Amino acid sequence: MFRELTIGQYYPGDSIIHKLDPRVKLMGALVFIVTVFLANNVFSIVVVTAFLITFIALSHVPLSFMLKGLRAIVMLLVVAGIFNLFLTPGNVIVQFWIFRITDVGIKNCIFMIIRMTYLIVGTSVMTLTTTPNQLTDGLEKSLGFMNKVKIPVHEIAMMMSIALRFIPILVEETDKIMKAQMARGADFESGGVFKRAKNMVPILVPLFVSAFRRANDLALAMEARCYNGGEGRTKMKPLSYNAYDHRAYVIEGLFLAATIVSNILYNRYVSDLFANMLGM
Repeated sequence: MFRELTIGQYYPGDSIIHKLDPRVKLMGALVFIVTVFLANNVFSIVVVTAFLITFIALSHVPLSFMLKGLRAIVMLLVVAGIFNLFLTPGNVIVQFWIFRITDVGIKNCIFMIIRMTYLIVGTSVMTLTTTPNQLTDGLEKSLGFMNKVKIPVHEIAMMMSIALRFIPILVEETDKIMKAQMARGADFESGGVFKRAKNMVPILVPLFVSAFRRANDLALAMEARCYNGGEGRTKMKPLSYNAYDHRAYVIEGLFLAATIVSNILYNRYVSDLFANMLGM
């Protein structure tokens, strides 16, 4: 299960998405997250879906590879869907015992699952097509204005990129620990949810020990190389925009505008039409 996580991994490629400036992809990820939460009707969801499908197709990353990362959050999706389905007030459609399914609950359940799925897949596209070094440079360049108020932007960007870089390493380490304990008779598959969660506890101790050891080795290596932060440091490959980057910014702006317009049109015309039909 843990090896199916795709967040933090890099998928080598030569697509147009791989070649975009990391600042463009960071802005695109931010715009996508905003639009996912703005989308509250069928029209806007269709716009977001079309953008995501186009983005994935241009990245040349196999869709099956991206969807593989969703298996690790299936339980989270189920729990979020159940809470929205049964605990949302509205017009009751089905009621049994203390549980009620309302029209608003069904809508919120569907949209919550769609949003969480799109967020995982959309952010995975960015990390799969951008190396940790590019992400660091992009974050540092994008947030450079914060240096004027004495915020250590380079250090923050470095920590975020290291955290992303360590995700696949820790996933691989977890898989090794699980296989080693299964070879000694440990059982992580049988039993209910609580029993399996309890069986995972012995994995946490060696995993944390390994994580702290790796962090200490990384710190010693950085000190041995006289690393002293981002002030005055130069770049081997300075970031620079090209024509494709400017076009990508325009497309991101159009995508955000299309989502907002679709929401306005739906709320102004379609929702009123449905209300009139139900009133008749």
